[in-house]
Amino acid sequence: MSISFQTNYASLVAQNNLSTNTNFQTKTIEQLTSGYRINQSGDDAAGLAVANEYQSSIAELTQGVLNGNQGVNALQIADGGLSNITTILNRLKTLATESASTTFQGDRSNINVEYQQLVSQVSQQASNIGLAAGGQLNALNSVYIGGGNTAANSQVSIDLSGAQNQVDATGLGISTTSVLGGGTSLPGNTVRLDAPGAVFLAGSGIQNFDFNLIQNNNATHITVSLNGGTAGLSASAIVNTLNSQLSAYGISAQVGSNGQLSFGGGTAFTVEVGSASAGSAVADTGTDAVNSGVYSLAGAGTYTGANETLTFQNAQGSVDVALLSTDTVATALAKINAKTSSIGIYAVQNFAHTGVSIQSTGNFSVSGGTANGTFTTAGAQTTTAPTATSTANGNALAALTAINSAIVQLGQVQARIGAGENHLTYAISLANSQITNFSAAESGIRDADVATAAANLTKAQVLQQASVAALAQANSAPQALLKLLQ
Repeated sequence: MSISFQTNYASLVAQNNLSTNTNFQTKTIEQLTSGYRINQSGDDAAGLAVANEYQSSIAELTQGVLNGNQGVNALQIADGGLSNITTILNRLKTLATESASTTFQGDRSNINVEYQQLVSQVSQQASNIGLAAGGQLNALNSVYIGGGNTAANSQVSIDLSGAQNQVDATGLGISTTSVLGGGTSLPGNTVRLDAPGAVFLAGSGIQNFDFNLIQNNNATHITVSLNGGTAGLSASAIVNTLNSQLSAYGISAQVGSNGQLSFGGGTAFTVEVGSASAGSAVADTGTDAVNSGVYSLAGAGTYTGANETLTFQNAQGSVDVALLSTDTVATALAKINAKTSSIGIYAVQNFAHTGVSIQSTGNFSVSGGTANGTFTTAGAQTTTAPTATSTANGNALAALTAINSAIVQLGQVQARIGAGENHLTYAISLANSQITNFSAAESGIRDADVATAAANLTKAQVLQQASVAALAQANSAPQALLKLLQ
């Protein structure tokens, strides 16, 4: 290679290497000061894309862990409320057990005051924890955790929807229960079931009991039947068969001290007993009754629609119900119950299915402005108080049945909530593990290797210094050509 004044090749080489070594040193210093191996896309485009995916997953999972912990907290609050409701149910059972004894000498109405207050407290507690009808938790709850290969696998579902997960008094089936004295005997009935060795409905006799009652705050009608079979039924078999069909409605059948069949319970009901197809009848043919263990008010025997507004009032509040002349018994019942169920007053058909019977476990008043509508007279109507009969413990027995069912239902809700807490805890644990592993994977791609970078910095500094020295030598080389011109 010739030596020239115009082109100093050695200097150009030295300059290029100096630029390269300076860039190398700058990159190394950038890695050491930022802590990252990749500080811009050009450092490792493919690696940056993968690292960004890990970073996105970490952000999702971090929030998901917070979501999960909030979900656990919400369920724990509900769990605490359920424990309180369990305590209340235990107290309700104590009161009902006390009133269920026929040897009780006190005033059952005093026991019922506390009983009804506790029933209201159950609903209040359920509302506070979101497990009353329409409550926040009374739904299909979904907690998004993240980390799944699909959206569905990234969520934890806790199904607390439906009536089976409502733990208010209505959902637990105790809203209409009472421990008041009084039970419902059948007017005109003289048949004693307690005669030694007596059997009834022998020869495959069938007898029907038609009940107009309240279920889920709505007036409805059911028929329960006794079938004597060939040999007939004993008194205990009659009671057990009736209760197997009635217990779900908060009504109980029993044999009173007078040996006669009667019904108890705080549920609003009227009953009509049909004739037996064969064998000795359980009760006289055509007997019927209104629940006498609660406060009641009889409307007109035959309902005739009228434009009127009825005012219902009790200790829980007051509501107005507007009825029209075009209303039938069925539509009038629906309108009344839609408003009055919130204060514990209910309307059912009378036993003839032609009129209205209004009932409540607590005292109430009703006033209307028009005769020949719901009532035969205008103005305030007279309420009939519960009667003390030979089956004074009938309401308490029905209450015990309802409370036992409520305890079972509450336990099932507690089990679902406990399972939900565990499910969330497992999901949170997995999410934390994924955060750790994703962070390690991202670090392997994005983070700087400090030991390597420190070694590279030393190397870059030495090469830069060497490049500067070599450039100085290369730049001085053309001066040697001046010697040739001397």
